Amino acid sequence: MKKELNKDTLTQAIQEEALKKGFLGCGISKVRMLDEYRQTYLNWLKEGHHAGMAYMEKNTEQRFDPAQLVEGAKSVISLLYNYFTFEKPKGSKLKIAKYALGTDYHEVVRDKLDLLVGYITGLVGEDIIIRCFVDSAPILEKAWAQNSGLGFIGKNSCLISPKHGSFVFVAEIITSFELEGGQSIREMCGSCRRCIDACPTQAITENRTINSYHCISYQTIENRDEIPTSLKGKFDHYIFGCDICQDVCPWNRRSRVHKEPLFYLRPEIKDMDIDDWKSMDETTYQKVFKKSAVKRAKFSGLKRNINFVADET
Repeated sequence: MKKELNKDTLTQAIQEEALKKGFLGCGISKVRMLDEYRQTYLNWLKEGHHAGMAYMEKNTEQRFDPAQLVEGAKSVISLLYNYFTFEKPKGSKLKIAKYALGTDYHEVVRDKLDLLVGYITGLVGEDIIIRCFVDSAPILEKAWAQNSGLGFIGKNSCLISPKHGSFVFVAEIITSFELEGGQSIREMCGSCRRCIDACPTQAITENRTINSYHCISYQTIENRDEIPTSLKGKFDHYIFGCDICQDVCPWNRRSRVHKEPLFYLRPEIKDMDIDDWKSMDETTYQKVFKKSAVKRAKFSGLKRNINFVADET
C-alpha cells in the first residue's frame, strides 16, 4: 500500500468512487467474527426453515468469519446497488420479482465491482488480496451491510436502507488492507408489522427470518419438487420471486427508480398474455430469458410455476 494513503483518506476515496460507479452506498467493516448473528442462523437451520436449500448448512464458520474465506482479510466493503422499478409485464396478471425483470444482477453488479476493484488496486498496488462477491459465496451479506452502517435487517429479513429502502442488491469486496469501519445501524421497524401481515403464505417469522417452505420466492425459484397444494391460490400471480413484503414496507416510500439500462423490463415479456406463457417451449424460454436471473428456476420450474398460478388469473 502506498504510504501516503492513510486509512481515513483511502476509505473516503473508495466510498466516493463507489458512488461515481453507480452504487447507492458503500460501507466499511473491520473483519471480525459475527457472533451476534450465529445463534439466530443456527436456530434457523435447526428448525428446518432453509427447506430444501441444503447448501445453507455448509461452510457455516465462513459465514461468520470472512477471514476463513479470504486469507489475510482485514476489511469488508459492503455496497448497495438499486433495482427499484415500477415496470412490470402488462399482458397478463403473471408477475416476476422486480430484481429479475432485466439482465441477471450477478453479471451487472459484478462488472461494477470489477471497475471499483480496478480503482482500488490503482490506489494501493497490485500486491494486495482483494476478492469481490455478488450473492456468490457463504457470506452474511446483510449482516455486514448492517455492521457497516448501510442499513438494518427488517422484520422481513431484508436489508433496509433508511435512505433508499430495501430494493437493493448487496455486494461485498473483502480485502487484506485496513480501512476505517463504520457504525452499525439499530433496527428501525418499531411496532410495524405490515410485511408480516401482508405475506399471503405467512412465511415471515417473528425473529427476522423466513420459513422458506412457505416463502413464494423459495417455492418459485429454489424448490425443485412440486409446490405444496396447501399454498394453492396464495401466490398473488407470482411465477418467479416475490415483492409483497417489500411493496408494503413504509421505508420503500423512499425508493427511487434505478438508472441501470440492463435492469429494464425485457421487451419480449412485456405484453405476453397468459396463453403465451402457458404455451412457451424451451427454445423460446432460452431465447427470452438469456442472461436472466429467471434461469435459476430452469424451464421446468418456470412452467410448473405458471401452471400452479394459471387459474388465479
